[in-house]
Amino acid sequence: MSDVYSEKPWLKKYDKNVAPALTYEEKSFSEKFAETVAKYPDKTALVYMGRFLTFREVDELSNRLANFLIASGLRPDDVVGLHMPNIPANYIAVIGVQKAGCVSTGLSPLLTAAEMQHQLIDSGTKVVITVDILFDKIAEVAAKAPFTTVVVTEIADFLPGIKRVLGKLLKKIPTAEVKPLTGKTVKRFMDVLNESKADPVQVKRGFDDMIFMMYTGGTTGPAKGAMLTQRSYMSNRHQVLTWLDLKPEDVALSAFPLFHIAGLALGGFSITNGITQICVPNPRDSHFLIECLKAYKPTFVVNVPTVYFELLKQPAFRNLDLKKHLKWCLSAAAPFPAEYIKELESIIGEGNFIELYGMTEMSPVMICNPRYGVKKPTSIGMPISDTLVKLIDPETGQPAKQGEPGEIVITGPQIMKGYFNKPDETANAVRDGWMHTGDVATMDGDGYFYIVDRVKDMVIVSGFKVFTRELDEVLAKHPDVEMAASVGIPDPDRPGSERVGIAIVLRPGIARNDEEKAKILQYLRDKVAPYKVPKVIEFMDALPTSGVGKILKREIKKMMTGA
Repeated sequence: MSDVYSEKPWLKKYDKNVAPALTYEEKSFSEKFAETVAKYPDKTALVYMGRFLTFREVDELSNRLANFLIASGLRPDDVVGLHMPNIPANYIAVIGVQKAGCVSTGLSPLLTAAEMQHQLIDSGTKVVITVDILFDKIAEVAAKAPFTTVVVTEIADFLPGIKRVLGKLLKKIPTAEVKPLTGKTVKRFMDVLNESKADPVQVKRGFDDMIFMMYTGGTTGPAKGAMLTQRSYMSNRHQVLTWLDLKPEDVALSAFPLFHIAGLALGGFSITNGITQICVPNPRDSHFLIECLKAYKPTFVVNVPTVYFELLKQPAFRNLDLKKHLKWCLSAAAPFPAEYIKELESIIGEGNFIELYGMTEMSPVMICNPRYGVKKPTSIGMPISDTLVKLIDPETGQPAKQGEPGEIVITGPQIMKGYFNKPDETANAVRDGWMHTGDVATMDGDGYFYIVDRVKDMVIVSGFKVFTRELDEVLAKHPDVEMAASVGIPDPDRPGSERVGIAIVLRPGIARNDEEKAKILQYLRDKVAPYKVPKVIEFMDALPTSGVGKILKREIKKMMTGA
């Protein structure tokens, strides 16, 4: 390893409360949650639109769900799919699955039927817990998926009595019909809880056993399941709680969904540390977030940049007096433009904005700006405790010199076990214990890192990762398309985010017109998640290529943006 990285210049910038190396307890998720319940039984764990659920209540409800899962025949390591927004049932399910010794996988509501089917089959999911307004998405793939049981909750579940009754009566709370599924057991979530025993459950889990299987897109094919272990996730929990100096008295507000690794990290780290969390069912509802800021006075907020940008558009957010209770705001999953940091800090307080860098395969946090120390605009920060980072030339594998770009490779106790049933993919991503991220960065003299490019041509759309090769492969199957290449282009409506743009060479005889664009767009809507669908399509005579015939995507991006 080059001296520039082995010297770990970042250690000089660590906050006083953060040690370079930590001592880790070998305790599972459910064991730490049990400790938390014992310490804070009557403390509020979840706030849900006026309903306050204590740690004792969440403990009992998750016991009931765990008993149901075991009675349904689930064994340790069996997979449960969680397909819900951030409502109490989702938090209860995350805990209940762990108590039963099982593994949960997040099922995004944005998945197409084909993507959903792939994940359910690939993971071998046996039980799906969903919400009635998303039930049709599960029903659509039920005949081809291996699960035997579907448990259905509602947005109205756990609401205060009056809100629940009036909300449903006045149709202010969305609901949907739930129908029987041939060959499957369909049960209501509240019925499951009411009919199941509340006896304590804690199936013993080893520290190297799997805890979550979280799916992440790949450039070489369909999404693959990253196997996170009790060791990787609970180690990252200790790293993050220490780094951000999180305390049980804190109150968290985040729009990150639990089906995303960032939401799962925040939710799990917090609920096993006695931190109160405010449930956010709709991450796009800025007014709801503002009302939560007013009513519940969270001490920290975690979101993707686009959520902050939407909040900044609201006069009601700008008029809030946040500095009395809000300690910091954190942003992840996409770059945050420097000019917007000052604007946000004028409301939340100077020096109270933190950016970090994570990925599913690292459970997920690995690099972060300090909680108290110097935060450098546009920097993702420095490696957290027990995390080694170096930058290498992606082609030669040699360390990059300080200030020169290189691919981020990283290792630490939070690294995944591997990709489920994909040894070749695992071997390609993790080499000699180092995770090859595919992201290109530079490091300054203080050990702060800055993302400058993406090896894998990844595009970030509102915090969601889009892998352009996947789109290219889908388009290659369209009968009208001769050749296509997708790229990321700046989104003028969402600073720091991107749009997907596609350059297409049509087959001879196919007209270049708006009707053809509409046809291709509809084709993509049927094949991929909505956020992957391009906002810009340009027909070209030919795509720029290198001397060996490789499509030059950087040139396409220049042609599409004029930059």
